Amino acid sequence: LPTRRHSSPVISNVGRALTQLTEDSIISLDPDKLERSPYRDRFEIDEETEKELDALKMSIASEGQKIPVLVRPHPTKADHYQLAYGYRRWAAIKAIMAEAERPETIKIKAHVRDLTDRQLIEEQSIENGVRENLTWIEQAMWAVQLKSAGLSHRAMCPILGLSEAGVSHLFRVTDLIPEDIILAIGRAKGVGRPKWTAFADLLRDSSRIELVRKFVQAAEFRKADSSERISLAVRVVNGTPGKRSDPRQEKILDFTVGERVFGRMKRTPTGTTVTIPKQENAFAGWLAERMPDLQREYNRHDGSAH
Repeated sequence: LPTRRHSSPVISNVGRALTQLTEDSIISLDPDKLERSPYRDRFEIDEETEKELDALKMSIASEGQKIPVLVRPHPTKADHYQLAYGYRRWAAIKAIMAEAERPETIKIKAHVRDLTDRQLIEEQSIENGVRENLTWIEQAMWAVQLKSAGLSHRAMCPILGLSEAGVSHLFRVTDLIPEDIILAIGRAKGVGRPKWTAFADLLRDSSRIELVRKFVQAAEFRKADSSERISLAVRVVNGTPGKRSDPRQEKILDFTVGERVFGRMKRTPTGTTVTIPKQENAFAGWLAERMPDLQREYNRHDGSAH
């Protein structure tokens, strides 16, 4: 019997979207007549995203806009539109307009389609699936937006590419960490589920929430990048800003085969360090080469774990 092939719901959605786009006509619009989607899938621009935006601006300025954005007619403003997706392209073109001698000549290529709120958020989710570059906490906050649009946890699974348990874990974090604290920390590129979960568990004590709210106003916090900010917030909650960990709270694990010690892992409330002895430099080099594969294996396991 022939083997039945199952296609990914995300891939199927992308295929339908591309088919629909080929049937839409592309028109040129005044960028000033566009507004962001009312559903925000990205945090405000930080230093890192600003650099990415500058690179995109230079690319569009030199090579033109290659991929149209998708918009719908604005539900309350005549002759205006709302973005379904393409925010970064629109922001880059707006930046080009600001520097142009004749800004009125700058246009943005767009597909225009009548979309309900539900359809708009679904189209926006497809674009997220194509980009696959939302950070973990941006994905979690996007799940909050999906829920506000009436999607169930099960309906979010194909959109987010997660199991129901994975979706529930997103809400476990967003239910415990107030939105203002999440936004103050930022998109935290490279910070995944384990660290956000640990931070959320620390905030089960509501008195700690006010402690963090005060700390996010501090200069030390504001000048740090978003990946460092969550570590600083964890230290404040633990009552250890700038202090060494209590040795009694340290956990040490040796990696051994027989009597041969390959390395040592030391875990403290503020992080984990791995030390590999000099005589095992070959093992250290092998581990460094394998690290990307190990990270991908962990991500696959992490996304499906209960």
